[in-house]
Amino acid sequence: MATTNEPLQLNLGSLRSAMSLTLHTHHASRIWHGRAAAEGRPGIVGLNGYIAQMNKMRRGSEQDDPYSDFWMLRIEDKLDQTKATLQSLREQVDQALASVPPALTLGENLNVQPVKLPLFVNAQLGFAAVYLLADYDDIARKLILAHHTALIDRSTLERWLNEGAHALRSLFSLAQQYRYSGCTRDDFAAKNAAARAALEKFGELPQDVLEGTRRSKFAPPIVRRGLQQRGDGPAAAESPSDEATTTEAPETTAGEDAQA
Repeated sequence: MATTNEPLQLNLGSLRSAMSLTLHTHHASRIWHGRAAAEGRPGIVGLNGYIAQMNKMRRGSEQDDPYSDFWMLRIEDKLDQTKATLQSLREQVDQALASVPPALTLGENLNVQPVKLPLFVNAQLGFAAVYLLADYDDIARKLILAHHTALIDRSTLERWLNEGAHALRSLFSLAQQYRYSGCTRDDFAAKNAAARAALEKFGELPQDVLEGTRRSKFAPPIVRRGLQQRGDGPAAAESPSDEATTTEAPETTAGEDAQA
């Protein structure tokens, strides 16, 4: 039987997995959607817009843009702050629910018609925010239950709900400030026009970030492509294209927030 030394060719495709997020409260659903700008009312970015920014940021980091790496570090810190805020809220609502007499049993207040949203996320910092929104949805359910069962008053309910929502929207708003610089660390090493233009537009970077010795724990490997011819003019700072972004969430929202 004839044998061959040619390597076996395996035409494998990419790994894919279907993902979705189920929300039970209007409060969390509104944070997912955000709000479109209207006359006299500014728009509010939602989780969808945040994820799109994280996908772009990851792609910029992959292309050796030091500003994208700097922004990933900023978002990482903001995620930690947001997580701490939600954890504090969870502890407060758990303390309130602990006041239920032993003779009384409170079940989970799940929505009879929750909304199920498809997820298409390419960046780990995007997933981190998805987990925070799911956490907020769970906290909101517990807060609504605590208010329904007279464990907290209306003002406390609204204050804690708003505190959690503000923390998430502050995270999403920060991400919207990110812009792809269009330059690489090689540009800074060469001190060329692209680097000078980026410095003028985006400001100085910490030295360890510029050198690439400090990057986000979720930073992707840097993909070094073939050298491109660059003129002495500023680089066109076009955002890197996303391989996949989030789909628009359906306009339908969950039914009334579940009560006990």
